Amino acid sequence: MGFKCGIVGLPNVGKSTLFNALTQTAAAQAANYPFCTIEPNVGEVAVPEPRLAKLARIAGSKELIPARMNFVDIAGLVKGASKGEGLGNQFLATIREVDAVLYVLRCFDDDDITHVNGQIDPLSDMETVETELMLADLESLEKRVASAEKKARSGDKEAKVAIALMDMALEQLREGHPARCADVPKDARKAWRALQLLTSKPIMFVCNVDEGSVGTGNDYSRTVEDFAKTDGAPVVVICAQIEAELALLDAGERTEYLAELELDEPGLDRLIHAGYQLLDLQTYFTVGPKEAHAWTIKKGISAPRAAGVIHGDFEKGFIRAETISYDDFIACDGELGAKEAGKMRAEGKTYIVADGDVLHFRFNV
Repeated sequence: MGFKCGIVGLPNVGKSTLFNALTQTAAAQAANYPFCTIEPNVGEVAVPEPRLAKLARIAGSKELIPARMNFVDIAGLVKGASKGEGLGNQFLATIREVDAVLYVLRCFDDDDITHVNGQIDPLSDMETVETELMLADLESLEKRVASAEKKARSGDKEAKVAIALMDMALEQLREGHPARCADVPKDARKAWRALQLLTSKPIMFVCNVDEGSVGTGNDYSRTVEDFAKTDGAPVVVICAQIEAELALLDAGERTEYLAELELDEPGLDRLIHAGYQLLDLQTYFTVGPKEAHAWTIKKGISAPRAAGVIHGDFEKGFIRAETISYDDFIACDGELGAKEAGKMRAEGKTYIVADGDVLHFRFNV
């Protein structure tokens, strides 16, 4: 199950530096001029998960396979992107394909790195990007309404639902609000997602600060944090340059460097976990002598659907899920101990998988 977070922002705010650090590659060119990223770059990132190593140690697993998330580095947007300015249109299309949007905001001063607007103002940068996304949504919806109305007049029920949702989104956009501000009924959320609106996606603010502010933030990042409270959006303070340097170090050197900076963990770990929470995700595990594997699922899904993440046949032929909670697996020193202690449960098709469950699926195809 792939989940994509799109990294957006103005040129020269640190998007590609952050992407390089995330993926520990130089796939995205980072340079001090606008539009240095000419094609969207996609990187698959391991989700930091300390529980996986503990499970593998107990089970004697030969291989550890972490859960993964995808990050998409999207070229810098500028004012007029919705009308094709810069490299706007092709990258707006890419944003439609992601599950969440990370707004990278420049929160540092550096005379050697030019700012496309000539001044450091993260909230103004955010407003520029968000406005372009709203304009793109507005134009897209206005083009689609007439076609949907025609279908609705012929009795198409799905078209009638779509029109109601389009009107809801248009009301927000015309008032200067992103589509995510709309109060969408629960039973209409699937149809809402099908509209593929840029501003309906969950967002997170990533404040790219200077090295001296990485532990405490600064005045720039604090203005973003204050603003984010009104939107209910998470904020992660990070120094992309430090993260890029950390990505090149081995484990021992990384620990030493973090200690020098008085940091408990890399900022990227916090960013990935925040993305996980933003997308309402959780992890379950399959554990055996061959491998210990972490799997990503949405919160609230049933055991058969969780099984389907591994293979469609597991979901189709689902019989039961032999389930041990992570805490019980650790406390009982593995599967055998959990069985003997009565901590293994046989769960059926209606079982809602909990974060940290260790599962073994029984199926028949």
